[in-house]
Amino acid sequence: MIAFWIAAAGLSAVVAALVLRGAARASAAAGAGGDDASLAVHRRQLSEIDDLAARGLLADAELKGARAEAGRRLIAAADRQAPWPPANPKLRPLVLALAAAAPVLAIGIYGLVGGLGMADQPFLKRVAEWRRTDLTQLEPQKVAAVLEQIAIQRPTDPEPLKNLALVRMMAGDATGASQALRRAVILAPARADLWAGLGETFVADGQGEIGTDARKAFTEALKRDPKNVSARYHLGLARIADGDVPGGLGDWKALLADLPPDDPRRMGFGHQIAQVQADGGLRPSAAPAGQPAEGGDNVQDMIQGMVAGLAARLEANPDDPDGWVKLVRAYAVLGDAARRDAALAKAQARYKDQPKVLAALRQAAQTPSQKTSTP
Repeated sequence: MIAFWIAAAGLSAVVAALVLRGAARASAAAGAGGDDASLAVHRRQLSEIDDLAARGLLADAELKGARAEAGRRLIAAADRQAPWPPANPKLRPLVLALAAAAPVLAIGIYGLVGGLGMADQPFLKRVAEWRRTDLTQLEPQKVAAVLEQIAIQRPTDPEPLKNLALVRMMAGDATGASQALRRAVILAPARADLWAGLGETFVADGQGEIGTDARKAFTEALKRDPKNVSARYHLGLARIADGDVPGGLGDWKALLADLPPDDPRRMGFGHQIAQVQADGGLRPSAAPAGQPAEGGDNVQDMIQGMVAGLAARLEANPDDPDGWVKLVRAYAVLGDAARRDAALAKAQARYKDQPKVLAALRQAAQTPSQKTSTP
């Protein structure tokens, strides 16, 4: 604490000295009469040049050159003037009083509203507090900090890293998401979903371009799961972007045939296939390769898995009003109106005598959808 007061006093003295120095220079400038006398000379030269030109004694070319040279000398003389403007010497006592009063006033205010002797709050302590709260109510950066600590505590478990990548992707940090998934695939190299997610982060980080790293990641995913939707979609899109339109469309049509009949992605994906087929390739004005799947099927799989886990937990232990509110909100964000309404109906029937819970459920059901059109 003594070091703090010494530092504060030193800073106050430095600031006061600078203020007094400025006041002194301004006063000196005022006493010296303000303008540098050389400025008047240069202005008179400009006036004389104009007079000669008006009398026809200077040609146009000579007039321009003379005016330019005189203007340069005037500017140089002005630059040599003191940077402090003239000031009223009568104000100097007021400046002195303010400079002396500022540190005293600052100490007084700090004594009233400051926390004398209060210890710093460690970052890990704040993370622990965030971890005890409802993560859905936290900012993505705070959720990411919580998941990072969980990943440190569980160094052999790839799940926290997978969820960390999901949160970073939702926050727009594709680079951070790829770093998390790189660590995850080292821990679980046999998991196709992690490889596909890593490829999607590369696509997002490359502004939609399916580069070499992304293709390698998607290929690794297919080695482990030949049916992986995200890897098949992106590699087919990469073939189309490379000019192999028939090959890429063939991959896409095979993928479309493998999607379940009730899969909500079928309609949008079928339209995309028809569009590429009609245009003979990707439209030049369209989004870059891979952009329609940015955020990707694997990210959706992660979200769906988390929501499915919550739904299963509520089926086993339904007496959890906060859990029902989270589930309804999650379905609303995903754009799954059928499941949202079904969960809402179950929760409303269970908590029909609790107005606060019913109000929270209705508010959760009205959460705007963030559903993407990724096939």
